Amino acid sequence: MAANLRSRPLWKWRLSSRSINTTIYSISLHPNSQVVPLVKKSTYKARGAFRNHHFNTMFAGLVRAPSMPSYTRHRIDTPDGDFLDIDCLLGGRPRALILLHGLEGHSKRPYMTGMANCADQHGFDVIAMNFRGCSGEPNRLPATYHIGQTIDLETVIAYALAQFHHTDLAIIGFSVGGNVTLKYLGERGYNVPDEVKAAVAFSAPVDVVSSNTEIDKWYNWHYRKNLVDALNAKYRQKAEMFPEMFDKPSGGWPKSFREFDNLYTAPVNGYQDATEYWSKNSSIHFIPKISTPTLLVNALDDTFLSPECYPYQLAENHPYFHLETPEKGGHLGFAGRNTDGIYWSEKRAIEFITGYV
Repeated sequence: MAANLRSRPLWKWRLSSRSINTTIYSISLHPNSQVVPLVKKSTYKARGAFRNHHFNTMFAGLVRAPSMPSYTRHRIDTPDGDFLDIDCLLGGRPRALILLHGLEGHSKRPYMTGMANCADQHGFDVIAMNFRGCSGEPNRLPATYHIGQTIDLETVIAYALAQFHHTDLAIIGFSVGGNVTLKYLGERGYNVPDEVKAAVAFSAPVDVVSSNTEIDKWYNWHYRKNLVDALNAKYRQKAEMFPEMFDKPSGGWPKSFREFDNLYTAPVNGYQDATEYWSKNSSIHFIPKISTPTLLVNALDDTFLSPECYPYQLAENHPYFHLETPEKGGHLGFAGRNTDGIYWSEKRAIEFITGYV
């Protein structure tokens, strides 16, 4: 039985074996808006080995080596006494992209540098965020970043407008950064700054609760282990900085996101437990209030994502939210053979954004 299940394309088995969430959400329409249907057919075509979701994911993350952008670093002091480091490509251009990385990522991850290079070539300045504690230096406070921490994105946008004087901004978020992007846009609705014209999210776990069920499955063990190990290292660092607050776990170091978030992320950010933290920070609850043109691209073979992370009904009835679900692509993959070094995801983001910026 197991062999038969695995011989069937994973995305088809995963999406057919559990029901898709079809909850109808309330959406406030702008009087001049028009409902835009979801993207019926994606242009991403995986070929050869890239049709395997694990190969696509790992090639893009571990093998790809885009040229490193000539970043300049700017440090922003936050209102709560911490700091944010942003890495920028600035050419005095009116348009800029703000990039948000994934869990335990940073501005120099291949998907970030690839997107930065592509944006630079298409006439955009680039502001690549490093979440708190992800820039190579520990942040000052006991808490670092989390999956729904939108205040830091708001801080970076305000800084860019005040210091760099951009007139047109767009946001691109990857994985957890995609969830933060969508949550930010939905939380603020029509109060998003006028300069923010569009946004794109790739491989975003918009329903964090059910996505954690997926990441716990056996075929994701290597991703889970690497990420949880990195998070445990952050916890050890915080325990050294704040020994009065954090003790070594009595039952051994966490081996899952639930264990880690119950130990550290949820309590240090004021949540009762991991489930409350995940639920309250899932962007799926905020998408209905988005009033900025936004594209979500989630591949159907992404083993990190649950069926709830493909909100088709929302996209069919939403004036600003576009959903594109390529059959292949893995998690932050979308790799393929090309001669210009630019991935499909980067071209797709620029294509969407330039329709509004």
